[in-house]
Amino acid sequence: MPKVAHLRSVEPEKITINLGHVDLGRIDLLVQEGFYSNRTDFIRTAIRNQLSAEQEQVAQSVRRNMLEMGLLDLSRSDLEAAQARGETLDIRVVGLARIADDVTVDLALATIGSINVLGALQASKEVKAALKDRIT
Repeated sequence: MPKVAHLRSVEPEKITINLGHVDLGRIDLLVQEGFYSNRTDFIRTAIRNQLSAEQEQVAQSVRRNMLEMGLLDLSRSDLEAAQARGETLDIRVVGLARIADDVTVDLALATIGSINVLGALQASKEVKAALKDRIT
């Protein structure tokens, strides 16, 4: 299986959150007072601080569940090599798993046994549809 890389060069995912008016007002007050450049800066900082506080629990869970952390790029040649070896891949990633656009549905079905991605999975619509029963 290809190496898992760090996520620094990957576009971030967008999420939507719902906040109460008072919490939003408190964030806006901190932005207005110059503690943060904008709401997004505050939210990113809060998330990073919480993840830092939970760092050991995350690390234990990654080890216990045998997950890879970072960016996993699966190219057509990676999957063809797995197919030639008679291997079926069980993909378990915390971060981002990308299946190259030139990977065919048949190749994906022949080489990918399961996909468990905590984060995001990027693949063609056709490949995602074909693997839907293998994605958890």
